[in-house]
Amino acid sequence: MRSRACAVLSIGLVVVSVDSASAFELTGAWATSADQCRKVFAHKGRANQLTFANFSGVYGGGFIAEPDRLRGKFENCKIKSRKDDGQNINIIVGCASGIMVSNVQFFLKVVDDDTITRQFPGIEGMEVNYHRCKF
Repeated sequence: MRSRACAVLSIGLVVVSVDSASAFELTGAWATSADQCRKVFAHKGRANQLTFANFSGVYGGGFIAEPDRLRGKFENCKIKSRKDDGQNINIIVGCASGIMVSNVQFFLKVVDDDTITRQFPGIEGMEVNYHRCKF
């Protein structure tokens, strides 16, 4: 009986680890132009924290993905749910800007390890490419 329970538990752990291994690693800084990364992002403070540079929007902008949140220049969004389906990532976040909170849905398509495309369903031809910044 005990060995059967261990076998079932082992299979469950393998399934969980395979599932999480297939998730795309989104964590990091993403800019609309790879060669503008140092103009969009900066490291500040004693902790050398990654943040947005002054006038980052002039250079195309971007976002910072953390394990549990997405940060824009003026938004701070907590990830409520995430579903990876092969090359597609669907994320629902709760965002707070200075005066209000709203839920936003992101549809991302993985192009390669360092490129994603944000798609806007219902708006034909509307998409924005983001490139992973490497510092």
